[in-house]
Amino acid sequence: MKLSMTKKTADLAIALVSIGWGSSYLLMKMGLDGMEPFTLLAWRFLLAFALTAPLFWRRLRVADLAAVRQSALLGFVMFVMLSLLITGLETTTASSAGFLTSAMVVFVPMLQFAITRRRPSLATTGGIILTMGGIALLTLRSSLTFEGGSVLCLLGAFVYAVHIILTNRFARSSEGFTLGILQIGFIGLFGLIFGFLFETPSIPQGASGWTAIIGLAVVCSAFGFIMQTVAQKHTTPERIGMLFSLEPVFAALFGFMFLGEVLGMQGYIGALLIFSGVLVSGLKSAAASSIPRPPRLPGRSRRSAKRLRAVETETGTGA
Repeated sequence: MKLSMTKKTADLAIALVSIGWGSSYLLMKMGLDGMEPFTLLAWRFLLAFALTAPLFWRRLRVADLAAVRQSALLGFVMFVMLSLLITGLETTTASSAGFLTSAMVVFVPMLQFAITRRRPSLATTGGIILTMGGIALLTLRSSLTFEGGSVLCLLGAFVYAVHIILTNRFARSSEGFTLGILQIGFIGLFGLIFGFLFETPSIPQGASGWTAIIGLAVVCSAFGFIMQTVAQKHTTPERIGMLFSLEPVFAALFGFMFLGEVLGMQGYIGALLIFSGVLVSGLKSAAASSIPRPPRLPGRSRRSAKRLRAVETETGTGA
């Protein structure tokens, strides 16, 4: 069974992933109250793998070695990103960490340009400017200082952008569901290994701990990572980065609904700028697409075509 998507459907799927990941801030806050970071990652992703692997066992059973290698690489890159973010949050403010991590919106087109030498379109550039301004207004509450934790969060944003680029590349040659599920398993495996090496593994405590783990596993991991991998085959890395910038907007919404947090005028203006940036980034150059190319002249050489245009210009018959 193959999942067919249009570009609009893929964008909608990524937006839904952003909603799910927006809830992860609330769930992570609940989970970290009684559990260490690597152990939390292990529980989150191993449970997600245990839930999804049986459903798609036939696909996993026939996965080739290339898909396994690609999934392991994607899993390791995402594990590094999550580890940098969690470690950075211990020594910097949440507002600074949110802004710095969202810098992946800028890193994605920069990496694309470095790889393909293709400059971002004017719409993408405008969307980046609007989105980064919105993220700054939405998340910054004090002056941004580059202390140790801030540097780690900025590195995490760069690794996040690398993950998006790699996912986009691998999803075009391997089956999306297989990559997504195996990636989840590898992230959980890396979390388990690092948890035993550097922490004292434990189980979730109480109803809030299990609620956090189940929510992170089902919504943020099983649905989020698999849907991202499948949808990226049908859209561009730049568009993925812009849609993922909606994550802090939904995080703020969940904070308002469940924690009573109020954004204030600055925050709401920032949210509006982010939505505007996503919309602008999806625009196409109407002027360029509306100008038809002149028809080719069959049976004529370039020299004869130029001679014909010159005659038309002299006689006034040309456009």
